Amino acid sequence: VQLQASGGGLVQAGGSLRLSCAASGNKLSFGDMGWYRQAPGKQRELVAVVTSGGRTNYADSAKGRVTISRDNNKEAVYLQMNRLKPEDTAVYYCKADTVLGGVVLTEYWGQGTQVTVSS
Repeated sequence: VQLQASGGGLVQAGGSLRLSCAASGNKLSFGDMGWYRQAPGKQRELVAVVTSGGRTNYADSAKGRVTISRDNNKEAVYLQMNRLKPEDTAVYYCKADTVLGGVVLTEYWGQGTQVTVSS
């Protein structure tokens, strides 16, 4: 199984981007799906996560500006980002977990997509 992230790019502050991440290969039933980001010189951090049941959780920096969604039929997860700020500049990674009995079996990571926000 591979996750393919897309949708990054260069945008001015205040603009919007929509990131997409789709799985290919063997069809799996994912548990949590989420987006993380890593800025230069910083650790990777959670942006948002959505459970298989549709519950969402956001980093404080993302609340009110970011919406995560998923399409279970397409094994895809999306990140709509609005009112982007220069500090949102980072490589964004999608992640999907397979779960059994509440235990994460495997974590799958996408290859990352660059988001650059100019001031």
